[in-house]
Amino acid sequence: MNILINIISLIILLVICVVVHEFGHYITARLLGVQVHEFALGMGPAIFKHRSKKNNMLWSIRILPLGGFCRLAGMDEDEEGEEVIPGQGFDEQPAWKRFFILLNGSLFNVILAVVLMGLFLWGHGVMNMDSSMIGEIMPDFPAEAAGIQAGDKILKVNGTEVSKWRETSEKIRVEALKDPEVKIEILRGEKNLSFNVNIPVSQTYGRPMLGISPSYSRMGFFEAFYNSLTYTYRMSALMLRGFLDLITGQQEADVTGPVGIASMSGQAMRSGFWDFISFMAIIALNLGILNLFPIPALDGGRLLFVLLEMIVRRRLPNKIENWIHTAGFAVLLFLMVLITFKDVYNIFFTH
Repeated sequence: MNILINIISLIILLVICVVVHEFGHYITARLLGVQVHEFALGMGPAIFKHRSKKNNMLWSIRILPLGGFCRLAGMDEDEEGEEVIPGQGFDEQPAWKRFFILLNGSLFNVILAVVLMGLFLWGHGVMNMDSSMIGEIMPDFPAEAAGIQAGDKILKVNGTEVSKWRETSEKIRVEALKDPEVKIEILRGEKNLSFNVNIPVSQTYGRPMLGISPSYSRMGFFEAFYNSLTYTYRMSALMLRGFLDLITGQQEADVTGPVGIASMSGQAMRSGFWDFISFMAIIALNLGILNLFPIPALDGGRLLFVLLEMIVRRRLPNKIENWIHTAGFAVLLFLMVLITFKDVYNIFFTH
């Protein structure tokens, strides 16, 4: 059952993130007057096709639900019988047009991350650290045994007033280390209740654990989407700092492939809808940022060639550029196989 959930969650993740990415290329190309041969949902043989009478473009659904693709005219992906309208091929466009067409796939992934994070902040919210309100009770911990409930607000710990979550958590820890028997006074509705709770040191966590977590504070619609910009910026900065640490050798590489992502997405889906939404936001942002790295075969590699063309006013011959991207793709494919092997090994031999 877990494997099925992993597969389903990975398919949902890929379809949404990849299709949004390809739609960024598609809509930019259309707005800038570049011909699009096909926009496909999925990979492999087509099980459904529809050709638009307006622009002769093909819409298709493929048998393997693993993302999708957008075929632009003039990118050496023209199939037999397809004609490129003069002046509308990708390779015929000025550098600035090609730059934005390549860039906007990743940009749309970043926009997707902002939207998903905004939905998360609006529909689920974030931990309210400015209150001592209890959000959840962890099973098999002292709080559950004592009868403390979600929604209770902690007022005092051993007679000392508390109001914010960090000071509440710290006070409980300090008092429990002095004496495991801790008096906790709470407000439940309009009633003041008192509990004498035995809070020993948890063998799992190595410290006294009452077994509570903070409540969540949901934001208004506009506030949520405004704050999602800040969250996305911070996550991007953390990702880039992590990549920089990898390059400089300050951090060991811990790369995950499709199998690992499937396992993590399945775990997020089993944890609940909002956990899956937040995980998808992180993956969408990762996809957007990674795709901008100046690596051959990625959009970032193609963008690098366009930027060099804009600087030196000379374009690299298509054959040479295509050879570089093909070689880059082969290297990426080889690395993906190695990472997938590592993920499979970790799943079956290290658990």
